[in-house]
Amino acid sequence: MERLAGKVMLLWGWRRAGLAVAAGAIAALSMPPVSFVASLFVSFTLLVWLMDGTATAPEAGRLGRFRAAFSLGWLFGFGYFVAGLWWLGNALLVDADEFAWALPLAIFGLPAVLAVFYGLATLIASLLWSDGFGRLAALAVGFALAEWLRSFLFTGFPWNAIGYGVMPVPIMMQSAQAIGIFGVTLLAVFVVGAPALFGTRKGAAGGLGIAAVLIAAHFGYGAYRMNFVAATPSNEPPVSVRIVQPVIDQARKMDNADRRAVFEEHLALSALPPKDGARRPDIIVWPETSVPFILTENPGALTRIAETLQDGQVLISGVVRAEEASPGDMPRYYNSIYAIDSQGQIIAASDKVHLTPFGEYLPFQSFWDLLGVGNIVEMPGGFTAGASRSLITLPSGRSFYPLICYEAIFPAEIGADVTRASALLNITNDAWFGNTPGPYQHFLQARLRAVESGLPLIRGANTGISAIINAKGVVENALDFDQKGVIDSTLSSAIVPTWNNYTRETHFWLLIAVMALIAVVSRMGLKNGLN
Repeated sequence: MERLAGKVMLLWGWRRAGLAVAAGAIAALSMPPVSFVASLFVSFTLLVWLMDGTATAPEAGRLGRFRAAFSLGWLFGFGYFVAGLWWLGNALLVDADEFAWALPLAIFGLPAVLAVFYGLATLIASLLWSDGFGRLAALAVGFALAEWLRSFLFTGFPWNAIGYGVMPVPIMMQSAQAIGIFGVTLLAVFVVGAPALFGTRKGAAGGLGIAAVLIAAHFGYGAYRMNFVAATPSNEPPVSVRIVQPVIDQARKMDNADRRAVFEEHLALSALPPKDGARRPDIIVWPETSVPFILTENPGALTRIAETLQDGQVLISGVVRAEEASPGDMPRYYNSIYAIDSQGQIIAASDKVHLTPFGEYLPFQSFWDLLGVGNIVEMPGGFTAGASRSLITLPSGRSFYPLICYEAIFPAEIGADVTRASALLNITNDAWFGNTPGPYQHFLQARLRAVESGLPLIRGANTGISAIINAKGVVENALDFDQKGVIDSTLSSAIVPTWNNYTRETHFWLLIAVMALIAVVSRMGLKNGLN
């Protein structure tokens, strides 16, 4: 390993840049659908060695060293995000005549922007870099802070945070309940970079020992929660949920002539008898924007829903809600959820609060209007963000915490009122992205919100993956991608969470402080040979 480490450190020019990009691309293999955790050990070991070899001419000074460290992280990030997010370009092909020109921007432009965060990560790490295991702590701090910033700067896009790569199965997801995704990222980067110590020897015993303890804690806490933390007994009667997965091609939903047929397909699936003597569903869930027209402007559609539902049943559906503005102005449109009872009455509603940039609205719209660039989703003026999130409360008193589409990737979107909910409700339409890694990555991130909140998750997706997931992240019933049909399942109970968002954030910052202290002590001891 020492010879290999030496060769990596001494790389220069295009070979060095190429290896940095390749290392980032290898890291993306840790994400669904591949979920190859070992790829992170390879990629971050290479990154540590490349950081070891970061050097500039003496006359370049401190600024030159910072520039070299930032460039290395940017190259790593570019490889990671191109390999992990290339599927975003598929959305532009739904209406290829209008948007195909923007394909390079989606595949390479967005990764180039997101890579800036990883450039910042290695820049932060370079400030505390040493030649012992303290440099692993420095790199961990840099990446954790970068991922935290990525979750909210410029509306936020924390998709595929590094920590998700070490949580492919439920036993490995439970740590997120204690320290959140960014805390998991912090500790994961230290662990997956530890094999680099075999190549330099200094600090190997201490660093590998810490990594072993962290791995044991990760699996130990997971085993404890999976085997010894029980669901909270509930006084509520059991509720049967049907999730409709209609597999409607996105082009059909955009075709005015086909919209009524699309609506009827949802109704037909909703009316199917339960299989194998299962209970009649109390709640039927349709995916995001399932109703392909403004429901309140089509009273006949509400009548058809009432004709389909049996007494006492409730339909929860993704819709587009229109709100009249001032006379002469265009209506405001909201990406919303309606709960509709068996009389065809809308009894609860909630709007999407965190909109998707360039999909549902255009940042700096006046600028893009000058260039003739519009939203991917055809909606005059784009969507309007809801002022606040409203729980979907049914006549039975049972409430659901709504997360529409990619709202489920933001841990901070789950507020304190989640404690009043019986379950999380995530509806989405991933048909835009086809059978690519996107829907599988989205599914994993939604599962983590169930673990963090201690609530079961009802997830309805147009083309998949739809599922009922319990409060430990275990999939109890699911339909795979592109599998048309319904899920009938009884909703499991919640678990009173040990930690909430506030305590998870506190734990995260305490861990940041510990790792930063390790890096500082290592840096200070470098001259004295303490590593």
